[in-house]
Amino acid sequence: MLTFTGKGAAGGIVIGRISVYKKGAKAVKRYHVTDIEKEVSRFACCRAKAEKELEGLYEQALKEIGKSNAAIFEIHKMMLDDEDYKESIENIIRSEEVNCEYAVSVTADNFAQMFLAMDDEYMKARAADVRDISERIISILQNNSTDNTHMKGIVLADDLTPSETLQMDKDKVSAFVTVGGSLNSHTAILARTMNIPAIIGCKMDSMEELDGKEAIADGFSGNLIVEPDEDALVFARQKIMEETEKRNLLESLKGKESITADGKKIKVYANIGGLSDLGSVLENDAGGIGLFRSEFLYLEKNSFPTEEEQFSVYRRVVQTMGGKEVIIRTLDIGADKKIDYFGLAEEENPALGYRAIRICLDRKDIFKTQLRAIYRASSYGKVGIMFPMITSVDEVRKVKKISEEVKRELKAQNLPFEDVELGIMIETPAAAVISDDLAKEVDFFSIGTNDLTQYVLAADRQNPKLDNMFEEYHPAIFRLIEHVVKNAHENGIWAGICGELGGDTTLTERFIKMGVDELSVSPPNILPIRKIISECTVG
Repeated sequence: MLTFTGKGAAGGIVIGRISVYKKGAKAVKRYHVTDIEKEVSRFACCRAKAEKELEGLYEQALKEIGKSNAAIFEIHKMMLDDEDYKESIENIIRSEEVNCEYAVSVTADNFAQMFLAMDDEYMKARAADVRDISERIISILQNNSTDNTHMKGIVLADDLTPSETLQMDKDKVSAFVTVGGSLNSHTAILARTMNIPAIIGCKMDSMEELDGKEAIADGFSGNLIVEPDEDALVFARQKIMEETEKRNLLESLKGKESITADGKKIKVYANIGGLSDLGSVLENDAGGIGLFRSEFLYLEKNSFPTEEEQFSVYRRVVQTMGGKEVIIRTLDIGADKKIDYFGLAEEENPALGYRAIRICLDRKDIFKTQLRAIYRASSYGKVGIMFPMITSVDEVRKVKKISEEVKRELKAQNLPFEDVELGIMIETPAAAVISDDLAKEVDFFSIGTNDLTQYVLAADRQNPKLDNMFEEYHPAIFRLIEHVVKNAHENGIWAGICGELGGDTTLTERFIKMGVDELSVSPPNILPIRKIISECTVG
C-alpha cells in the first residue's frame, strides 16, 4: 500500500482504478523561416480557429456547469485577444525569424513565469490559463489534438487544463488527481462544480507505474492510496456510504428554497474563512455566504494586503457564488487574532480592548482600502458588508460616512460598483440593548453568539478555567436574541445568527419560532439544518 498526499480540491471519496493521462506530444522545435509575413498570418489563422473552439467550449460549459463557471472560457478568449500576448508572439517571429510554434511556446513560458512571480494566489493560478490557450494554438498549428474522452476511473495527470477537464466524459471519470495545480485553479473549481473528487499537488516520482492499479482517491484528506489494504477499503466504503446518504439528502433539497412546513422562507448561508472553503459551500448548496471572515487575508501575509490583492479574492468569491449573496465582514483583528505588522500594543484585557471596528475607525487608510476592494467586487454579484464589534449608533454613522466617501472616490475614478446592503454584528450587550436604535441605521443584523455569550456572561471564551461558566444555553443569551430579532422586524430589517449557536441543530426550531430570518453556519451543517427547517412550523 502506497499513500501519496496532496491537497483536497473537491470533496468526495472514490475507489477505482488509476488511468494515467498522457497529453499529446507538443514538442516544439525552433527553426528559421524566410517568409515572415506568411508565418505571422499562419499564427493569426490558428488564433482565430482557437477562438472558435473556445466559443464551442463556452457553449458546452454553459449547459453543463452554468454561466458563472463557463466564464472561464470567456476569460481564455480575452487572454487570446490580449494585445501584449499577440504582440509578443509576432515580435518573436519577426525579430528572430522563427516559426510561430516556437514563438507561442516562448511567450507562454514568459507569461506563465510572470503570473507565477506574483504574490496573489488568484493571479498565480492564471499561469495555467495562459499555458492552456497556448497549447491550444500549438495543437492547431501541429494538427495534433488530444482525444481524452476515453479516460475513466481515477484520472492521474501532471496537470489538467480547464478545457481538458471539461472535455472528459463525466460518466466515466470518478476523480481527478494532479501532481501540479493549485486550489485556485479553474480546473479545481470545475471539479468542485461537477461534484467530482479532486486532489491537487500530489507529489510522486513517477505516474506511469501506477496506471491500472486500484486506488482510493480521498478529496477530503487529499490522500491517494494505491493498492489499499482491507482496513483502508473498509474505511473508504463507510465514508462513501455516508456521502451517498448526504448526497441523496442534498438532491432532495438542491435548488429549493429553505421553507418551513407552514411556508416561511429562511436563508441558510455559510460561514467561510477563505477561498479553500468555497468547494464545501457549493457542495452543500448554501443559499449564500453569511459570514466571510476577511481577516484571513491579513493573517496570511507579512504586510498589509493591497487593494488589488483584496479585490481579487473578493471578486473570486462573488463570481464563484454565481449571484448568491456574499456578506463580507470587515477586518476583525485584536483579542485572540494578533498580527505583528499592525504594531498593536499588549493589553491587559484584549477581548475588551483595541480591536475590530475600533481599529478600522482609528486607521481609516486600512479601512478605506478594504472598503474600496469590497465595493469594486460588488459589480460582479450580490454583496453585503458587515461591521463587527459595534457598540453605538455613533460608530455606525461614522462607518456609513466613510462608506459614502469610498463610493464617491470610486465614482470619480470611473471604477464600477453597486450599492450594497450594510449590516452590523450584534455581539456586544450594548448593541443588543440598543438594537431598536441601531436598526434604524442599517439593512440587517447578524448576531455573533460567540462573543455575545462571553460578554454577557463575563467569561473569557479563551480561558479554559472558565469552561464551566461559558454556558452557551444561558437564558440571558436567548432573551437578547429574541429582543434583537423583534427590534429588527419592527424597523423593517432582517436578522440572522452567524455564531456557533446558529449551527446547533437542537436549537434550529427554537430560532425559527423566535423569528430569526437567516442562519449562517459552517458548510457541513447546512443540509441537516435545511432538513429541520423543512419539517418545523413557525407556529
